[in-house]
Amino acid sequence: MLIGETIRVALGALRANTLRSLLTMLGIVIGVSAVIAVVALGRGAQKQVNDRISALGTTLLTINPGQGMMGGVRTGGGGAKLTIDDATALVDRGEKIAAVQPEINGNLQVQFLNKNTNTSIVGSTSNYPEVRKYEIATGRFFNNTEDQTRQRVAVLGPTVVSNLGLQSNEAIVGEQIRIRGIQFTVVGVFKSKGQASAFSNPDDQILLPIQTARFRVLGTNRVRSISVLAPSEAEIPETMGDIQKILRREHKLRAGKDDDFQIRNQSDFLNTLGETTAVFSLLLAGIAAVSLVVGGIGIMNIMLVSVTERTREIGVRKALGATKMNILFQFLIEAVVLCLLGGMLGIIVGAGGAMAFSKFFHWSTEVGLSSVVVAFGFSAFVGVVFGVYPARRAAGLDPIVALRYE
Repeated sequence: MLIGETIRVALGALRANTLRSLLTMLGIVIGVSAVIAVVALGRGAQKQVNDRISALGTTLLTINPGQGMMGGVRTGGGGAKLTIDDATALVDRGEKIAAVQPEINGNLQVQFLNKNTNTSIVGSTSNYPEVRKYEIATGRFFNNTEDQTRQRVAVLGPTVVSNLGLQSNEAIVGEQIRIRGIQFTVVGVFKSKGQASAFSNPDDQILLPIQTARFRVLGTNRVRSISVLAPSEAEIPETMGDIQKILRREHKLRAGKDDDFQIRNQSDFLNTLGETTAVFSLLLAGIAAVSLVVGGIGIMNIMLVSVTERTREIGVRKALGATKMNILFQFLIEAVVLCLLGGMLGIIVGAGGAMAFSKFFHWSTEVGLSSVVVAFGFSAFVGVVFGVYPARRAAGLDPIVALRYE
């Protein structure tokens, strides 16, 4: 039997049982679409995080309190701390430092007229927008004089404005709000940055001058972090060395003693988040790929049933001169065609699902060519692997026994 005729017979058998063929493909369709959609979500999330971190600037360094020791065991804070005095020392003695921006913070209730909301109160310096790459939507940011004289001025995030029941940012500028019973004048509102994660929303915060926050609101000189700008990417190692030398002297750390602070640059964040996102994407893709295996088992089951149903037909073909290879090739083509068609439908459904997530749920998605190729290739592989056994069983039937089969 010629190869062309074998292929036509195989496709004719699939068309003769259209509904069964569609139901058999369903497992492959679900598997391929799930893999593509999950990987698209993972790639989109990774790109979104990378874009947001990169937007902060490649020369940004972040200093956080390190780990303390308690009873010989490292703790998450345990006495290790950073203060406003540390930030001042960096400003005064830093030789390779372009800008220093400390932050103190706390969660407090904010009141405007008869509305109130609980939000993050951040005390920082007047260079906060420059260092953290924030833009003002309306109004202005507070200046250094207002910081040094402890003026009661505030800059709001757009989420705070909406939580206070206002429809526009302009409506709050110049108005009075109360934080811990203290009256503040709103001088500006930030442009939206978008929620970074379920646990962090940069739009849901209020910025106060750091001296005002320290002495009038929060009552502490301990800072959450200190952001430092290096003069250039090439000078980042020198800037990190400069920071380490100054802070070790400020904290009176003897030679050989570990730092009680951590210095992180943007590449560290990008690498850590990239690795974490990649692991989760692979995990989810692996779970989704299980449905491909399940679909393959379904195809093998249906092909075995098909062999049993068509035993007499196989006997006739063999009696007319079809070889074992012809029969093997015919049933293998049926299995592979089912998987390839299922793979193509799965690609369409998966890509469409990813676009639907992006449009209706505003999730960041990115369908990559590599995930499409891998999912489609794996579906073909499943067709071959799970089609071989039924095909070999069909090819191995004795023609005399097959002709007698009822």
